[in-house]
Amino acid sequence: MQQTCFLSVVVPMYNEEEVIEVTYNRLKVVLDKLGETYEIVFVNDGSRDKTTHIVRGICAVDHTVKLVDFSRNFGHQIAVTAGMDHSSGRTVVLIDADLQDPPELITDMVARWREGYDVVYGKRIDRKGESWFKKFTAAMFYRLLRSMTSVNIPVDTGDFRLMDRKVCDALTSMRERSRFIRGMVSWAGFKQTSVDYVRDERFAGETKYPLRKMIRLSLDAMTSFSTRPLKIASILGFVLSAVGFVYLFIVLYQRIFTDTTTQGWTSMIAISLLFHGITLSLLGVLGEYIGRTYEESKGRPLYLVAEAVNFSTSAEPSREREAITK
Repeated sequence: MQQTCFLSVVVPMYNEEEVIEVTYNRLKVVLDKLGETYEIVFVNDGSRDKTTHIVRGICAVDHTVKLVDFSRNFGHQIAVTAGMDHSSGRTVVLIDADLQDPPELITDMVARWREGYDVVYGKRIDRKGESWFKKFTAAMFYRLLRSMTSVNIPVDTGDFRLMDRKVCDALTSMRERSRFIRGMVSWAGFKQTSVDYVRDERFAGETKYPLRKMIRLSLDAMTSFSTRPLKIASILGFVLSAVGFVYLFIVLYQRIFTDTTTQGWTSMIAISLLFHGITLSLLGVLGEYIGRTYEESKGRPLYLVAEAVNFSTSAEPSREREAITK
């Protein structure tokens, strides 16, 4: 897309009626102080509340604000992708609407970009209002992912970051369905640095990443950036096969040369349950990769747009096949 401003701020939304006006106001204060041209691209990911109505009202009075309204809920990572597709800035900032990531940090990110960095990501040094379980599992996930892939994905980071246009273009050229944006940014390379901050509690509303979605995001990250689960499955399968053969020889020896053969089904059932349970687990790992290959092979668009507000015809993204306009 042709560059029309200095900075694009991409804000994915899902049922954020309680916070979206506050988010807009805080962003406006920060962006006005920069003294540069900008746009705010709100992406409505199938909200069922008044989020879309509120943002349409903002668009009517402020033409620096734009709205991409999905035909249904496609997921947070897809919403971020759509925002990048529709952005036109020389730099692009990704930030959630819940104000856990402070808009005021954008000023520091721009300053680091001016120093020559292509990606400036926010690094959480503390997370307010989150349970010890979520903090512990998040810390373990990032470190496990880092150990399982050759891509150097920074720990304790989210999608909150500033990217140069060339980085954004590199990401939008990747049309994979199981998206893990922060991993894709790391894979792309370029010159990257961080700014530290304390992550606040949600300003209002409920978290859009409950345990179920966190597990799904973790699976997307693992399967998109590492084949090590397949290697572990192969090694585990070989080890279990070897153990099974050894045990077979032991049983045959006891049956032929001794009178100590255990009568009954207890040991057999126990071993059968163990091996079948592990076999099904290994098949599950294979199924995850096969299922994702199947999804990619369909060739469907990542998302469908029901409405795009405050976009000129010349500024529309080139991927017209992914937009359905009312």
